[in-house]
Amino acid sequence: MRKFKKGIVYLLFAIPVVTQLYPLLWLLLYSLKTNEEIMDGSFFSFPKTFQWHNYSEAYTSGSYLKYLSNSVFVTGITMICVIVLASMVAYAISRFRWKYGNVVMTIFLMGMMIPMQATLLPLMIIFKNIHVLNTHLSLILPYVAFSTPIAVFILSGFMRDIPHEIEESAFIDGASVYRIFRSIILPVSIPPVMTVCILTFINIWNEYILAATFISSEKLKTLPFGVYTFVSQYSVNYGNIGAFLVMGALPVILIYFFLSNKITKGMVAGAVKG
Repeated sequence: MRKFKKGIVYLLFAIPVVTQLYPLLWLLLYSLKTNEEIMDGSFFSFPKTFQWHNYSEAYTSGSYLKYLSNSVFVTGITMICVIVLASMVAYAISRFRWKYGNVVMTIFLMGMMIPMQATLLPLMIIFKNIHVLNTHLSLILPYVAFSTPIAVFILSGFMRDIPHEIEESAFIDGASVYRIFRSIILPVSIPPVMTVCILTFINIWNEYILAATFISSEKLKTLPFGVYTFVSQYSVNYGNIGAFLVMGALPVILIYFFLSNKITKGMVAGAVKG
């Protein structure tokens, strides 16, 4: 009976594993097929001959490095801004006793409920009036705004449980608030900070809607736009598109694979006292 129950548990865990891994495996096979093999409708079949040249063509013809550098720049600046802003806000909310602390926290939590698509039109008007439309700044600003609330939520939950005796000892030694924040709170908060970095990276890396709305210059476009290189008026190179998508998703997969344990540790940090 015990073996039967264990088998049921393994089966229940195997179902989500298969459903999560199958799209990745399908995309990999898709990227190694010819157009004819893709169009014949055999989704589960292996390619007759692995078309490795799809990757070389996707790299060169798709201007992979150009789109990659734009994505790295936008994502990197966004992550830095989110960490700086969210850590300072979380420190003020969780460590200081002030009248409007809970109100500020509520406002940030409400920001988590606003859908990004609902802000496209007002942001378009605002960016046009301040002349930042069609620049990387038009992406970085909303990315930071939408990523900061969840970052504040994660960091404040951890910082709230840091012992106050650490700060009191530093105050006695003459350390200022800024010195305590920089030298004590931030180093102790590395696990949730890493979690915020990874979640921000995953959410921003393949974002398309804002980038398609605010960016029209070819030299400023990010990685998701590279697939359009292989779409013409009369033909579509599906194999190259699949190869480009694999190369675009590879950084996210690698980062999540090697740092997934830090996401778990950061999410539960501060959740249990003791």
